[in-house]
Amino acid sequence: MNRCLEELKNFAAAELTPAHREALSDLRHTALLNIVGMLQGAGSGHLGGALSSLDLLLMLYLCANVTPASVSSPGRDRIVVSHGHISSALYTVLGLLGYVDLDKVNEGFRRGGSPFEGHPNKDVPGVEWASGSLGQGLSVGCGLALSARLQRRSHHVFVLMGDGEQQKGQIKEAITFGAKYGLGRLTAIVDFNGLQSSGPVTVIMPQDIADLYRRAGFGVIEVDGHDFGAIYGALRSCRRDTSQPTMILARTVMGKGLPPIENDYRFHGKQLPAEDYAAFLKDAGWRASSTSDRPAGAAPARAVVSCGQPAAPAETCVHPGTPRVYDVGSSVDPREAFGVALADLFRQNQGPKSGVALAAVDCDLVESTRLSTIRDEFPDHFVECGIAEHNAATVTAALSRDGCVPFFVDFAVFGLDETYGQHRMIDFNRCSMKLILTHTGLEVGQDGKTHQCIDYLSLLNNLYGYKLIVPADANQIDRVIRYVATHEGTFVVALGRSPKPVLWNADRTTPSYGRKYEFAYGACDWLREGPDGCIMAIGSMVPRALEVSESLAARGLHVGVLNVSCPKDISDEVVRAAAATGAILTYEDHNVLTGLGSMVGARLAENG
Repeated sequence: MNRCLEELKNFAAAELTPAHREALSDLRHTALLNIVGMLQGAGSGHLGGALSSLDLLLMLYLCANVTPASVSSPGRDRIVVSHGHISSALYTVLGLLGYVDLDKVNEGFRRGGSPFEGHPNKDVPGVEWASGSLGQGLSVGCGLALSARLQRRSHHVFVLMGDGEQQKGQIKEAITFGAKYGLGRLTAIVDFNGLQSSGPVTVIMPQDIADLYRRAGFGVIEVDGHDFGAIYGALRSCRRDTSQPTMILARTVMGKGLPPIENDYRFHGKQLPAEDYAAFLKDAGWRASSTSDRPAGAAPARAVVSCGQPAAPAETCVHPGTPRVYDVGSSVDPREAFGVALADLFRQNQGPKSGVALAAVDCDLVESTRLSTIRDEFPDHFVECGIAEHNAATVTAALSRDGCVPFFVDFAVFGLDETYGQHRMIDFNRCSMKLILTHTGLEVGQDGKTHQCIDYLSLLNNLYGYKLIVPADANQIDRVIRYVATHEGTFVVALGRSPKPVLWNADRTTPSYGRKYEFAYGACDWLREGPDGCIMAIGSMVPRALEVSESLAARGLHVGVLNVSCPKDISDEVVRAAAATGAILTYEDHNVLTGLGSMVGARLAENG
């Protein structure tokens, strides 16, 4: 890279010199040529916003404390690109600055088998977060900035967004959150080109973006988004003054650098027509490279980075503490068992030598979700988001991506059903959040059908990286909470609301999950065995299944009971063993169309 540009790293220069500006102008011209060629080669893509954001991207990656060699360093600055449709500009900048091979980018952009997808892919070095659903990036930035504070790190977090996505409700939630927690090392940057996919912002949904941030408590700086000196000064100012989060409103021009399409919203999501592209090349005095100008439909390039499934969960440095044992004969609210186990974990993992930062994220349900102990004893690690579940889900995920072990605890209809779009993006980003869903199933009937979450199995079956656990009593809940805290990966623990009996062995005095029990993800437990059939049950239905089994045994019919605590990952061996009894009954309080019965039926069919 040009030595003059290297001087900008970490804002080392007091201001831009003519030499800096000349080098930046040359770099921008090279990037412009590449972006236009990339989109022509791919035959599709988003040109207008890529060019309006280009100068902002260049300055961010040139000046922030992050390099190709430090993309995994805990001390690096974080750069989150929220409006992912500008991926052509992002990949180009990363290629020009040495993060990726630019030829591979041009060959693979928007083609199957390549990591250089049409929206940023986390597998590309230098991409902090896979984006695509607008409005979520600022929540990611809030989570990353809060994580830095909890771990006593001093890096900065930058979030680049579009102006149209400021209409999203989650943006408002994140703005309020960032201001409430005084995240002074968070800088939001809005590419304000005044246009979005269908027309001017003022026509689609007008709003005063600067006033929105200012009223919430952000510092606001307005700049010309194509003036390198102004951008540099604003970024440097945010780095120096960390008394409050800052928003930089960068006024830009859609399609900047291509006069035929400047300020034309129709080029939000398409490339140049062929005749305009030929004229552009002639005017630029540049001949497209064979890779950039390859026609659409050519053979896809091989991926330069693996895009496979996440690695097997590994242990974390969280200490699980000593499990508790609840006695047979007692009836325990599953939320109480969870709250006690979580408090144990927090007490066990405090202090400078713990090596881990636990966090509990709440949405104004602290009493109902049993987080009051965490709030009172560990206020610095209790994160109150208010009634803003979309922001809370994404903040929790970002916390988990950056070294924390966060628990997001919420009613299932809010924490999963209402936030499914957030979880879909979290899954793509392979996070390690712990989602505790209370009030699952039919037993919240008093609240009405709007609060009965009887679709959590079907929703979670769509998320490849999410692991679901439905514990059956207080003893299993205790072990499960300690397990998920000490293992990497996103785990969902589904709990009911009403007290449930401690499960019992056949002697009716010892607990099914006693002191020697260790939870293992994927395992199913035979609580009773019998040759005449099998009841496969989950959660609150397991004690009912035991009662049914014992009642039938008194009549001479011996039916086994199988606790299916990990319904997404039932092994073929378990299904075969249950089928060998000759009859299977599934016992659940879920939507009958998409629950355990459907899943077991499908596995039986698959296994012949």
